[in-house]
Amino acid sequence: MKKEMKFIFVTGGVVSSLGKGISAAMIGRLLKRRGLNVFSMKLDPYLNIDPGTMSPYQHGEVFVTKDGGETDLDLGHYERIINTSLTKESSVTSGKVYSTVIENERKGLYLGATIQIIPHITNEIKRRIIAGFNAKDDTDVCIVEIGGTVGDIESLPFLEAIRQMRRELGYENTFFVHNTLVPYLHTTGEIKTKPTQHSVKELTGLGIQPDALLLRCEKKVDKASKEKVALFCNLATNAVFSVEDMPFIYEVAICLQKQHLDDLIVKHLQLDCEPEAKMDDWIEFINRIKKIKESVTIALVGKYVELHDAYISVYESLKYAGYKYNKNIKVLWIDSEQLETDDELFESLKSASGIIIPGGFGKRGVEGKIKAIHYARVNKIPFLGLCLGMQLSLIEFARDVLGYKDANSTEFDENTTHPIIDYLPEQYKGIKMGGTMRLGDYDCELTEGTKTYDLYQSKFIKERHRHRYEFNNKFKQDFIDNGVVFSGINPQTHLCEIIELKDHPYFIACQFHPEFQSRPLKPHPLFDGFVKAAIEYE
Repeated sequence: MKKEMKFIFVTGGVVSSLGKGISAAMIGRLLKRRGLNVFSMKLDPYLNIDPGTMSPYQHGEVFVTKDGGETDLDLGHYERIINTSLTKESSVTSGKVYSTVIENERKGLYLGATIQIIPHITNEIKRRIIAGFNAKDDTDVCIVEIGGTVGDIESLPFLEAIRQMRRELGYENTFFVHNTLVPYLHTTGEIKTKPTQHSVKELTGLGIQPDALLLRCEKKVDKASKEKVALFCNLATNAVFSVEDMPFIYEVAICLQKQHLDDLIVKHLQLDCEPEAKMDDWIEFINRIKKIKESVTIALVGKYVELHDAYISVYESLKYAGYKYNKNIKVLWIDSEQLETDDELFESLKSASGIIIPGGFGKRGVEGKIKAIHYARVNKIPFLGLCLGMQLSLIEFARDVLGYKDANSTEFDENTTHPIIDYLPEQYKGIKMGGTMRLGDYDCELTEGTKTYDLYQSKFIKERHRHRYEFNNKFKQDFIDNGVVFSGINPQTHLCEIIELKDHPYFIACQFHPEFQSRPLKPHPLFDGFVKAAIEYE
């Protein structure tokens, strides 16, 4: 007998950046802890195919799924908080939807019909939502976040599609959660519900009646205000939830659980699961981090540091590792381009107990990153290089230790006589790629007796990639002879995955992005070791 599909649709109103993604992730956390298998999706109304070619200043980091999907950063929240792994089906954009419909029309698949928003665009959206539910064989419930704000013209086809899904799948198989802003006026000491009323009116005008309202406010929404919202928005009072600002986002799950949101969802969707979400370890985790008083400073040297969301997974991974050792991570955000010429900024770098170089593309700011790498290597400061960070670590070593003064990546200098990092098509044979990049999970074999092996405690691992250029193996012996250890290698292609230095307390750099697999209750081994080394350095 085929299992019924169950969906939770999460929308937002009044203003953007209310934390729909966090709310969706916390709902997923609660349901998973009730024994359910949860899959998550994000529907984004922008016309880009995916965020892969968008500036980080536009959309924050690009989060990569295990199967190589380049997705919105909200999927990182889903994976970390729910503790699951998602797929390419998790990310749907208007660009993907429209391009598919146009391609189908060009192929004649619509038999000469006039192509319209309804039914062609909405049918394609629904097809992708259903494909998301079926992306994994064991999904019990699929949580679907619709990006943007109700009233935005570009999100209308997505809202129409989910309206149709309730009609087609039934009331008991669809649950609508609407997030709205409830302003608090300090001058009068009042909570104002009118914006929420207008947002729900807009939503119901599109044919969607919310089943639950999450009221985002800087303080707790009182009972009288919740009853007022329930009356004017046509909901039961127990379907209106206060989600006030909290010191730690992890508390949102407990806040929603205490108000019985997961009970309401389970009852509505008729889900067969545990009677209560087991959150003891989550509560212990929250209580532990609330007691942390001490901090350790980590310098993050990148070229998009003005927008911290450009490195959100790296930042979260550092925090998780810090919590394990009862330390808050104080990130010193260093602009790598400015670091090239600003001596005062370079002096501030010296206050850090660890230096991390995250991934990136393009030449801008590269020399500043190399300057920071040199400082970390020579002064024995704990160092972690990610993706481009590994490539630049090898370039810095080649220039300063091997004496290859023009050593570089052909991404930055096509004419270098020492292409330490190069685009090597012959090394990509047999590899599935998005365009010309390695994307998603790839195997890595670790060398026993290395720091990296000791951290992972495993011979074989899989890590996620997002890069185009590789270490050029023809220079490998030169590095080995001078103290570089190649501690992780891709067994299929012999591409370099991880390097470390013999005579350094902690200098590890990897070609992949370990931040994509770090979790609140289980920090990634490389971040764990890095933060521990930084604490010891202090």
